[in-house]
Amino acid sequence: MPVELRKRKAPEAPAAVPPTKKPSSTKSAASKAKAAVTGKKENPSNGTSSGGKAVAGSSIELEGFGGEIETNDGNKTSLEKLVDESQSGVVIFTYPKASTPGCTTQACLFRDKFDALTSTGFSIYGLSLDSAKSNTTFKTKQNLPYTLLCDPSATLISAIGMKKAPKSTTRGVFIVNKAGKVLAMEPGGPAATVKVVEDLIAKEGEPEVEKAGKAQDVNGGLSSATNGKNHSETEPPTPSVADTANGKTEPTTEDVAKATVAADVADTAEMIDGGD
Repeated sequence: MPVELRKRKAPEAPAAVPPTKKPSSTKSAASKAKAAVTGKKENPSNGTSSGGKAVAGSSIELEGFGGEIETNDGNKTSLEKLVDESQSGVVIFTYPKASTPGCTTQACLFRDKFDALTSTGFSIYGLSLDSAKSNTTFKTKQNLPYTLLCDPSATLISAIGMKKAPKSTTRGVFIVNKAGKVLAMEPGGPAATVKVVEDLIAKEGEPEVEKAGKAQDVNGGLSSATNGKNHSETEPPTPSVADTANGKTEPTTEDVAKATVAADVADTAEMIDGGD
């Protein structure tokens, strides 16, 4: 009796694994669409450069900017808090090391001109990597009328672009107003840093009445000059008594033109004769 062979069923193919879905890029698409419409790319720096430093002339978000620092008295503070406590904004001059010759000169220049530099409501601070103890000694010895800020981690020093590799501070000055606009951010020597502030204070402190008066004087001078010119050009000179008596009348525009041409011809002829 023949043996019946049974066919084995072919193994079933494994179920296809569905493709992994890419995460939604709605935000990215929205950003690209916005850039396409406005023609501008989003700038996440918020008034800072690509390296996270402030840029002169731009505005910064004061909250969290530069992290937390310490005063020479040991109190924790921040740039945001210093600006809030000021009347017009803050001036921060940076120096490499307390009690060294150059830094002493710089600090004393700000001390000697303190009243003038704060006359428009800006608060002045010194900033370095020094400890609270070193800065307190420095402040006491030089009788400095302003607070010194301690930033051993260089968080604020880096944010305002004054960090110097490997671990030092560039001498300079940083000025920001109440609105968070960076008015100045310049490296420089002791006298140069003070000069930056003096120039800004002179500009900021000029009374509006004085500015208006200057503008009025300029405009008035221009108006007077213009009016005088127009007067001389439009009003003919009054004939003299002798001219009137002799029957002379005011020369017409045509007469003046003829006289001018005649004078030019005479000059040309004289030049030719002289050349011969």
